[in-house]
Formats: sequence, C-alpha cells, structure tokens
Amino acid sequence: MAEATSNIAEYSVSELSARLKRTVEESFGYVRVRGEISGYRGPHTSGHCYFALKDEAARIDAVIWRGVFQKLRFPPEEGMEVVASGRLTTYPNRSSYQIIIDSLEPAGVGALMALLEERKRKLAAEGLFDEARKRKLPYLPGVIGVVTSPTGAVIRDILHRLADRFPRRVVVWPVRVQGESSAAEVAAAIRGFNALEPGGRIPRPDVLIVARGGGSVEELWGFNEEIVVRAVADSTIPVIAAVGHETDWTLIDLVADVRAPTPTAAAEIAVPVRAELIAAVDDLARRMARAGLRYFSERRTALRGAARGLPRLSELLALPRQRFDMAAGRLTQSLRANTHTHGVRFARATARLAPAALSQRLSREGGRIAELGARAGRALPRQLKEQRRRLEAAVKLFASLGYENVLRRGFALVRDEARKVVRSAAAVAPGAELEVEFADGTIGATAHEAPGPGGGKRRLATRKPAEPGPQGSLF
Repeated sequence: MAEATSNIAEYSVSELSARLKRTVEESFGYVRVRGEISGYRGPHTSGHCYFALKDEAARIDAVIWRGVFQKLRFPPEEGMEVVASGRLTTYPNRSSYQIIIDSLEPAGVGALMALLEERKRKLAAEGLFDEARKRKLPYLPGVIGVVTSPTGAVIRDILHRLADRFPRRVVVWPVRVQGESSAAEVAAAIRGFNALEPGGRIPRPDVLIVARGGGSVEELWGFNEEIVVRAVADSTIPVIAAVGHETDWTLIDLVADVRAPTPTAAAEIAVPVRAELIAAVDDLARRMARAGLRYFSERRTALRGAARGLPRLSELLALPRQRFDMAAGRLTQSLRANTHTHGVRFARATARLAPAALSQRLSREGGRIAELGARAGRALPRQLKEQRRRLEAAVKLFASLGYENVLRRGFALVRDEARKVVRSAAAVAPGAELEVEFADGTIGATAHEAPGPGGGKRRLATRKPAEPGPQGSLF
C-alpha cells in the first residue's frame, strides 16, 4: 500500500494552484455568463470593482479592472441581471475561481427598463424634469443647430422640412447616435453649441434639435445616459428632443424644453410656415387698412354731426350786438347826467372861492401864524439859556477831571522823546532825553544812574538847563 502511494506525483500548493489555473483558463477561455449582481459596493479605491454573479443555485466571483470599468456603457448596480463577457481564471490566494469581465450589459429589455426607471427617479428628484425650468422656443430662429449623424436620413428629413416651411441657416454638429461613444459625443455637441460666442465665425444657434431615428431600447440607450441629460439641462439654448419614433421615449425627452415625436416634427416645431406667415401678415395689413378707413369715416361723421349742432355765426353775434346797441343808447344820457353832476360840484367849489371867503380864510390863517411867532419868541431865550447852562457844567467837569489840576498840586508829567507818558523809572534808559511838564511850564532833562536808599541803584531824571519860564528856573 505504501508503494502504491509513493507512485502518486507530489505537488507544492503553488504548483497545484498554477496547474489548476492553467486547466481552468485552457478549458473555458472566453465565456459569457448570465446572472444577478450581488455584493456590489462601487469601485474600490484602486478603481477596480469586486462583486459576484449569482443565480438560484450558485455564485461566482467577478472582477472589473479600472480601465474596463471606465468604458462600460452600463455601470453595474446591485441586483441588476446582466450578461458578463470575460475570461475565467482562479484566485490562488483563496482557492477560488472568478471571471475577469471585459464587457457588461443588462440581460434583456426588462433589466434596461428597471435601470432606466431608477435613473429617471434620481434625476427627477434633482428637479431636472420640472416644467418650470423649461424655456419657450423663439418664434423664428435665425440659426438652428442640429446634433445628429451627418450621414443618416434624419438630417435630410430635417433640412427638407425646413426648406418647405421656412428656410433657415442650419449648423450641424456630427455625432454618433449609437454605440459606446454616442452619449459623450452628443453631450459634447450640446455644450459646444452653448460655448459659441454670438457674432463669431460660427454662428451661435437660437435653438437646438437633438435628433435620431427609431430603434430598440439598446440602440437608443445613449440618449438615456446621465451625461446627456445634464448637458441638456445646463444648456442656455432651448432644446428640441427628437429621438426615435412617436412611441419611443428617452430621458432626453423629459429634460428637453420641447419633445418632438419625430425629427421631421422637430423641424415643424422649430419654424413657422413661411407662406402661412406671409398670408397672416397680408391679412393683418388688409384688416389694418379697413380699420383705418372705418376709423376716419366714423371721425368724419362725428365731426359733421358736431358741426350741425353748432349755432350759426349770425346767431352767435346777435346777443352781443344787441347788448352793444343798448349800451350805446344809454351812453348819451349817461354823459349828460355825468356832466350835470360835475357842473353842480364845480359851482359849489366856485362859491367857496369868492374874494370875501378868501379874505376871511387869509385873516384866520394870519392870526394862527402870529400866534406861532409869539410862542417861538418866548421859547427861544429859554432854550438858549438851558443850552448855555449845560455847556458851562460840562466845561467845569472837564476842568476838574483834567491832569492840569494835578500839576497845580505840585506834581509833574514826564514824557520821553516820542512824547509818550513815562509811568515808571524802569522804563527810562540812562542818557534818555526826557520832557518834564509842570503846572506853569515844561523843561527838558537827561536820565542817569544814581545810588538809591539801601545801596541799591535806580534810574533818576537829572534836570537839564532850559529857558526860564514865567516863574523862573529852579536850578
């Protein structure tokens, strides 16, 4: 028994794991697996995704590397049924097998619709589908921007319909409308149109049409991507969504300012019918002309009616003329009465101007003048006497207050060379010329230093010989 056991090959754990890895990879290679996503928690900090695919009886670990995850059209979500394509391999560290996913897509329309409903609820909660944020389309846009495939029938239908209704300038931004890169291209086109400057080399559109023909849910899925929905929501240019046929709907239909059932209908919504507009303008012009004629006719009729209601010129002047005639008739009589009244007043005044009356008045006025003269003769001496008394009192007051009375009591007034009064000895410099005024005359003097009481020194005035005055010289 021991010999039989010794014939079995012996492997290390690493060798056995490597052989199992090669066996699994060579036996299965590239596979497609259908199952429900379980344990999905989003990308790891490294950017890789780790989760499991399961069905009713089993489960298998799954890995999506970072580079592949960034290119997925449908990001994985917990509980989503998918079809994963990739390579089957093992993970020796845990003695398990796993699938390295290269592509991932929902398993059938049901899974896509469930994903679509979940995304719709998320974006609606952000308010992107609110009617209040949608803008009105311009009535007649000058430039129309179209985001669609340049080679499909859609752009031809739009251009043909615009030419029939009202030819406008069209700027086409070519994009793929199906496939993995379609969503990014459509979003970039919408943002690119919004980035154009008004008046630039490429005209900035007044309205955008995002269009695509009909197709399956998978074919229209690019217009359900969040990047496209947010680009439409951020657009400052009004957007018309025309994706698919009338029964098809995508998330871009909900966020756009207007949804058109078809690309052709989008062209009809974008512009009015030129012929109908011309006809409407012509009809308005005719109605305005008729209204103008009717207005002036009514004004003319009203003017004529008002003119008939006015009185004739002769009737307007009849009453004033009658009043004038009556006034003219009373004028002669009034002049006679006025002349008589003034004659009576003149006669009365003439009577008062008779010579006897004048002599009487002159006598009366002469007496008054004589009386006033007598009163003035009596009052004038009294007035002069009073004024003389007041003058003498003022002279006595002035004499009593003058400095001459002080000089008479033996004092003297000292002035300097500028004839300013000297009030203290400290103000006199030695050798200064002074003038000394007495009650009976004035002498000159020169100041010099002299010893004072107590050994101190003070400035004194030494008298200078001068011409003797009326009382004689004291020196």
